[in-house]
Amino acid sequence: MLDKLEAIKQRFEGLQEQMNDPAVVSDMKRYIQLNKDYKELNPIIEAYEKYKNVLANIDGAKSIIHNEKDEEFRSMAKEELNALVAERDIMEEDIRMMLVPADPEDNKNAVVEIRAGTGGDEASIFAGDLYRMYSKFCEAKRWKVELVDCTEGTMGGYKEIIFNISGEGVYGQMKYESGVHRVQRVPQTETQGRVHTSAATVAILPEADEFDVEIKQSDIRKDTFCSSGPGGQSVNTTYSAIRLTHIPSNIVVTCQDEKSQIKNFEKAMKVLRSRLYEMEHQKYLDAISKKRKTMVSTGDRSAKIRTYNYPQSRVTDHRINMTLYNLPVVLDGDVQGLIDALQLAENAERLKEAGNEQNSQ
Repeated sequence: MLDKLEAIKQRFEGLQEQMNDPAVVSDMKRYIQLNKDYKELNPIIEAYEKYKNVLANIDGAKSIIHNEKDEEFRSMAKEELNALVAERDIMEEDIRMMLVPADPEDNKNAVVEIRAGTGGDEASIFAGDLYRMYSKFCEAKRWKVELVDCTEGTMGGYKEIIFNISGEGVYGQMKYESGVHRVQRVPQTETQGRVHTSAATVAILPEADEFDVEIKQSDIRKDTFCSSGPGGQSVNTTYSAIRLTHIPSNIVVTCQDEKSQIKNFEKAMKVLRSRLYEMEHQKYLDAISKKRKTMVSTGDRSAKIRTYNYPQSRVTDHRINMTLYNLPVVLDGDVQGLIDALQLAENAERLKEAGNEQNSQ
């Protein structure tokens, strides 16, 4: 492991040199990529330096035990050695996890799309509940939520809602929410008190920037129209809403949340870039899904990932067979416990993958 860490340190120092090169600084695309690589390696280098310091202290404590004649000194050194060995073991586990290649998209912002599935009006209401849950979660994380487009349900909630989330490490947390979410409860429209099952589909896309996806303007058809829904006189009477059609892929994106046509265009372009980027990213996710049994972060949107059962106040994540009996708390935005458990499961599988690859070499 030390050899691997030393090689990473040399690469880290090489990145530092390149980033100070005026020729690299003038090439913005290359500089941004180098800066990204530099930031990703920085925590490993910091952990490596601390690890080396602990190893040196272990050697020092062993030297005292072997060479010191004063029994009190030797006793103190033995206590310190035990503590240092325990610290070393924890650090080695943490570093081993750091050395497993992470999802390259984890630090990106995310585009979230929630669509009502089976269940009619009740599914739309549930899609609205999910939007509120994620909004509360983002608020607690101090992430910014920007609405892109929505189609409201006839009885409340949303038939479809698309929004952007920006902040630190958004996609790395939110990616676990992709899939079919199922709700079991008595609908507001049910007169006989029967429990119905409805569903909504959540899609989490890593937000692509201009350096990830290059789109030719000639490939885009841009249509403008008057926004619908609430928003006052200026929203409903000016051609501020945008519809973009990417001709080669036939992907259509609309945005009518802003009063400004320019802002709507920028938001729509973000979603369009992310959808095109996801088409390539999906190949990476498909490769993962063949290795990982839990389907964690494979992006399989047809997979039923979670059930929210109101009569039992139960939330069950089917990928890791985890059940919580605190439904109101989860729906109020406290999904961190579920995400942490999913991350733990994925990390265990990533370590297993890395071990299998090393054994096969």
